[in-house]
Amino acid sequence: MMVLSSHPLQTSFANLSISKNKNLSPFLNGSSSITLPTPSHRAATAPPPFPFLRVEAMKKMLGRVVCSTSDKTVAVEVVRLAPHPKYKRRVRKKKKYQAHDPLNQFKVGDFVQLEKSRPISKTKTFVAVAVVARNAPKPKVDVPQELDLPLESAEQA
Repeated sequence: MMVLSSHPLQTSFANLSISKNKNLSPFLNGSSSITLPTPSHRAATAPPPFPFLRVEAMKKMLGRVVCSTSDKTVAVEVVRLAPHPKYKRRVRKKKKYQAHDPLNQFKVGDFVQLEKSRPISKTKTFVAVAVVARNAPKPKVDVPQELDLPLESAEQA
């Protein structure tokens, strides 16, 4: 009896092979094992396209220096917004991290970026990197006053 199947699921069910020998079954109580045919497009697995790319979650944080009295160490306060457990309103949560400052270049109030690194001491696992603050004044760019273009008001007069 020949079965004509046009649906892809029917053809895949027709290709299933059921083992009859219960002694070779890997299942308990001698149930039969079903082997599925491997698709040809998945037979050769290709390596990931970019092996050098990594997902870095929570590796960098932005904060403000609150203490810089220790040598090569700064205390950085990171502020994040999190929902309140009961009222569901977003509240500010603050946490202080110790960060490595090898050149002692940061002062209190500076904005820094914390990058995760190997443990430097018991409490220091971040390195402080300089960052321009968002509210810092922007440098003024000199614009030439004379562009040798006639003004519209001068042309009408």
